[in-house]
Amino acid sequence: MRHTAKYLLKRYSFYLGGDQPAVSWTERFRSSCGTFVGLMLVLTIAKYLGELSGLDEWLMASLGASALLVFALPGSPMAQPWAVIAGNTLSALIGITAANLIKEPLLAMPIAAATSILGMFVLRCLHPPAAAVALIAVLGHVMNYRYAFFPVMVDSILLVIAGAIYSNMTGKNYPNRPIK
Repeated sequence: MRHTAKYLLKRYSFYLGGDQPAVSWTERFRSSCGTFVGLMLVLTIAKYLGELSGLDEWLMASLGASALLVFALPGSPMAQPWAVIAGNTLSALIGITAANLIKEPLLAMPIAAATSILGMFVLRCLHPPAAAVALIAVLGHVMNYRYAFFPVMVDSILLVIAGAIYSNMTGKNYPNRPIK
């Protein structure tokens, strides 16, 4: 049976992103601008707080991925405040613990990621970028638990606040209220 190129393209476009929902240019622009404004605000405040406290670490590397969820998918359960804040903070604590207890990074990284995912399931705070936070702690040889609170928890709180202000100003509800 011979298929046309159009048929094959339609059938296999799933593998090339063809399953992504159509998004208007207005929404694309709203999400991108929100990410820019939100991250600029968070990074500026976090840098200031870091300088104020004399800490060099003021940035959480996976913040961009968290911003995608908060600004582009504010309705997602994984973008809600509890998921962002608790997921990132818990994963940082687990990653730091793994870095302290397991000296072999090739073993510590998967243990940290897997344990952080399990912890997020237990606490009902699944946030995909948070698994990266656990890996970052191991890769960065982060040994001090302070890192989980500043910058990770503080950056997460600031991002959620920026997301709530921006989303509500631009006509999106964030955070979502559970349906009763």
